[in-house]
Amino acid sequence: MNQTPNNSIKCSVSNCAHHCQGQNYCTLNEIKVGCCEPNATKCASTECASFQLGNH
Repeated sequence: MNQTPNNSIKCSVSNCAHHCQGQNYCTLNEIKVGCCEPNATKCASTECASFQLGNH
């Protein structure tokens, strides 16, 4: 699994399979951001759709 941090994608979700352990960055080249609600009006209405549960 890639453990090279993508310095353009900050992330503090340490239980994600794509989290660069020891650093608060994602290891993916790009992420997909999705909505939890039809009309997002606040941060809580969005999510990282690239999240995968890791086994850290």
